Amino acid sequence: MIEIKSLSKEFPDKKVLHNINCTFFDGKTNLIIGQSGSGKTVLMNCVVGLLEPTVGEVLYDGRDFVKMNKNERTQLRREMGMLFQSSALFDSLTVLENVMFPLDMFSTLSLKERKKRALDCLDRVNLVEAQNKLPAELSGGMQKRAAIARAISMKPKYLFCDEPNSGLDPKTSIVIDQLIHEITVENSMTTIVNTHDMNSVMDIGENILFIYKGNKEWQGTNKEILTSKNQRLNDFIFASDFSKQMKKNIEENELQ
Repeated sequence: MIEIKSLSKEFPDKKVLHNINCTFFDGKTNLIIGQSGSGKTVLMNCVVGLLEPTVGEVLYDGRDFVKMNKNERTQLRREMGMLFQSSALFDSLTVLENVMFPLDMFSTLSLKERKKRALDCLDRVNLVEAQNKLPAELSGGMQKRAAIARAISMKPKYLFCDEPNSGLDPKTSIVIDQLIHEITVENSMTTIVNTHDMNSVMDIGENILFIYKGNKEWQGTNKEILTSKNQRLNDFIFASDFSKQMKKNIEENELQ
């Protein structure tokens, strides 16, 4: 579990986050949503330590990341997995070598054990057959699956995903969403997903934080969104005709 307490972030010319309080739960896909410029990326960066909050606490199972020294942060980061928007695979390494990279850097396993762990992760994302290929030989969806395998190679307690469906077609996006959700549940991880994808919100949004102009505007589940009276949330979620139709379809299915 990750708890954010009274967190604010100011830059020299602007205050971006205002007294954020929220909780991200174990074994659930926790989503951060909001308009561009709302502050959700800044919040994610504060949580993982890429930015320092101006004030506030970031508690990893009760451990305040903000107050940790360099060595303590290094140890905690070994419990984190990262899935980047661009996948961020190393072009010159094979898929297997990419997945083994964190293990080579941080684990104390033997080479044989590291390879087995990497192959287990590739098997989990149905990509063993591509182990000897280079990233350039993979489709966008396969690259994302390889990046997920790398992100879970160290058996993280906390998984962070930045726009995991960026650049993917709708069908592949559904596959990636379900994979992230399944892995989260299987490993009881605290997974935080920064996303604009409304399909992700409706499909896997078990705990959703909506940021509006740097403030916590709403928090709840994808089912609670359907009955929310928060106008700003409704304007954001159901802005497009597609989203409005999606809401109508869900409501009709629930009545059947």
